Amino acid sequence: MTLLNETHDPSLRSWVDSANQEGCDFPIQNLPFAVFCRQDEENAMRGGVAIGDQVLDLAALQRLRPFIGLAAEALEAASQPYLNLLMSMGPSAWSALRLALSRALREGAEDAEAFAQCLVPMAEVRYDLPCVIGDYTDFYSSIHHATAVGKLFRPDNPLLPNYKWVPIGYHGRASSIDVSGQAFHRPQGQVKAPDAAEPSLAPSRRLDYELEMGILVGTGNELGAPISMTQAEDQIFGLCLLNDWSARDLQAWEYQPLGPFLAKSFASTISPWIVTLEALAPFRQAFTRPEGDPAPLPYLDSEHNRAQGALDIELECCLQTAGMAEQGLAPQQLARSNFRHSYWTPAQMVTHHSVNGCNLMPGDLLGTGTQSGPLPEEAGSLLELTQGGKQPLKLDNGEERLFLEDGDTVVMRGFCEAPGAVRIGFGEVRGTVLPARRREGE
Repeated sequence: MTLLNETHDPSLRSWVDSANQEGCDFPIQNLPFAVFCRQDEENAMRGGVAIGDQVLDLAALQRLRPFIGLAAEALEAASQPYLNLLMSMGPSAWSALRLALSRALREGAEDAEAFAQCLVPMAEVRYDLPCVIGDYTDFYSSIHHATAVGKLFRPDNPLLPNYKWVPIGYHGRASSIDVSGQAFHRPQGQVKAPDAAEPSLAPSRRLDYELEMGILVGTGNELGAPISMTQAEDQIFGLCLLNDWSARDLQAWEYQPLGPFLAKSFASTISPWIVTLEALAPFRQAFTRPEGDPAPLPYLDSEHNRAQGALDIELECCLQTAGMAEQGLAPQQLARSNFRHSYWTPAQMVTHHSVNGCNLMPGDLLGTGTQSGPLPEEAGSLLELTQGGKQPLKLDNGEERLFLEDGDTVVMRGFCEAPGAVRIGFGEVRGTVLPARRREGE
C-alpha cells in the first residue's frame, strides 16, 4: 500500500531551478522514470529521471556510486537500457531509490555539484520505450465511454449486463506499441459499407484516437498464483499516458463474434515518462459506485480500495492538423476528462487479470480503455465527440473533423493537482497519422 512520506512534502524544493517553477510537470515530488539517450548518440539508451526540464542520467550517476544498500542496487538496475530489472525488484527497491534521489536533488544537498554533472537537458534527448513490453491487455474501464458508444449501436440497450460485474478487457498487440513521437501509416483492412453487398480491402476512413492511461506491471506473479486486492498495488510500478489508436470502420466489420483485431493492432503510443504509484499517493480518492449499482464481488473489493483506490488525474486531448502546423498554430484542445471517473481501479484490473492464474510479467502494459467523463465535452474519442461521425467537429482555424485525416497529430497530456500537494504531470504523448502505404500493383 502506497502511503505519504517525506518525498511528498510540498515544501521541498530542488537545486534544479526549473523544477521549482509553477506548473512544472516534473518537480522534486514527482521523479518519474524513462529510457533515453542524447539525440546524437546511437544505441546508448539508459534509464533517466525527470527533474524540471532536465533528465538525470542514471547510468552516469551509477558510475559515481552515490548510494548504498537497496537504493544502490535499484540505481544499478535503473541504469540499464530498459527498466524491466528495476520493475522486477518490487516496491521496497522502488521506494528506496526514490527517497535517495529525492534527498540528493533537494536544496542544500551535499553532492549537488557532482549530481549536476549527470543532468541532460530534455531538449537534447530522445526516448525509447521505457521497458520491454512482453504483453498488452486493454480494458474497458470507463462506464461513460461504454455507455456513449453503446448508445450509438444499441440505443435501447447501450450497456451490456456484465459491464458492472466484470472488468472487460481484450488481449492487444505489444509489437506495435511505440513511444511518444510515433508516426504511423493509416491502416488498411476489410471494411463493409451498410449498402455494400460484400466487403473490400481499403484504408480506414474512420481513424480515431483513444484517451487512455497505461498501467505498467512491476514484479508480477507466478503462473497459477492469483494476485489478491491486498497485493495488487504492490505489483504496479507506475502509470503513463496511452493513445490506443482505433480504426472504427475495420472494427465495426471484424469485431463480431470476437473482439478487436486489425482495428487495434496497427499502433499504440505511450508517453516516455512513468509516474510511480508512490508519486501519485497525494492524489488518491475514495472509490465509490453510483447508488443502486452492484458492489464488486468480494475478490474485487478491499477496504483500502474503497478508501483510496481512485486516482485524480486530469487528462487532456488536443489536435494539430497539418494546416495548423503550417500556420504555426498550437494543438487545439478537443476534450478534457479525469481518470477518477473510471468504473474500475488499477488494483481491480490487476486482480481480475490474474484471478484465473494468468501470470503478469515485469513491464507488461495494461491499458485502461478510453477515459471519458460524464459530460459531452469529456469524451475521450472522436467517435463520441462526433456522435459516430454524424456531427462534424469545428476547429478554430475553420477546418472540420469527423475522424482523423492524414497529417493530423494528436497530443495528450495528464497532470494531478490537489489541496496541500504540489502539482505533478505526466508530460505528453504525441503521434501523427501518415498516408496509407500503397499496395503492390497499385
